[in-house]
Amino acid sequence: MRWPKREVERLRIARILEEHSAKKQRLPGIQDPAARETLATQIVASLRREDYYRLVQTKRISAARADPNNDAFDAERAVTYHVQRDDVDEAAWLIFLMTHFARPADTGWLRLRDVYGRLGTGIWDWRTVSADPAIFAEWLAAHWREVGGKFGNHRKYESLRPDAARNMGRVVSDYICWIGGRGHATFFADAVARGGNDPFDLLYREMAVTSFGRLAKFDYLMLLSRYGLVAIAPHSAYLHGATGPRSGASLLFTGEAESASSANNLQRMLDALDADLGVGMAVLEDALCNWQKQPMRFIHYTG
Repeated sequence: MRWPKREVERLRIARILEEHSAKKQRLPGIQDPAARETLATQIVASLRREDYYRLVQTKRISAARADPNNDAFDAERAVTYHVQRDDVDEAAWLIFLMTHFARPADTGWLRLRDVYGRLGTGIWDWRTVSADPAIFAEWLAAHWREVGGKFGNHRKYESLRPDAARNMGRVVSDYICWIGGRGHATFFADAVARGGNDPFDLLYREMAVTSFGRLAKFDYLMLLSRYGLVAIAPHSAYLHGATGPRSGASLLFTGEAESASSANNLQRMLDALDADLGVGMAVLEDALCNWQKQPMRFIHYTG
């Protein structure tokens, strides 16, 4: 038993999965009890990740946590620090950087710290970078070899090299152009006005940033949601263009990770399943992605 306090919840999820398969929609991928237990545990793990962000925001955060040149720096708590000070621009900018770098299990936020903290010489904050992104790109071109750490697994094809097609200078410039000169708060308010009460899909479709494909856009928007910077939530798992989540959904509903079932059909079945589970698409997207890597044995993915 990995998380004793969550055992009742895990058993509830496993029971719902079994009942859903028996009475509503057959789930070939979890006919083996070991696969069903593994998926239930991955769903609990995903719920715990959501709880973590809520927990981080329950306490007052010190300035040291938000200083990339302080040993106490912690990116998740740094975002909370800026949110608590109503600094939407810096909180959203840091969320963007977190998404761009992602967090590898071995080096953590070292790469983000080195870049955000100018290798110990200051801070590349939103106000400075958005005012002149070319200066940031020039600094990165001159110092990229000194930056430690690495990109996380979700961003393993990114590069700091100034001559790379997906170089960070271009990524940051695109992001600044997308947000515009009025700042994040105005940008988000405009999205709500144009997209309705929940503009998740509008922001997802309109985010035109180099190297930010399906996964990066989803991760960025989910972090905005978790920190309450804009009231959004995904109403689908965005399976079009997905790899891990689509393979997980296909495995669950057809018994094969690669099947002819369309993304729309898989989404329809996910909607029906979540009507019983009630965990939300963000949790299912994450859990299915992790489950399909090792369907018969639970592995706690943290990177």
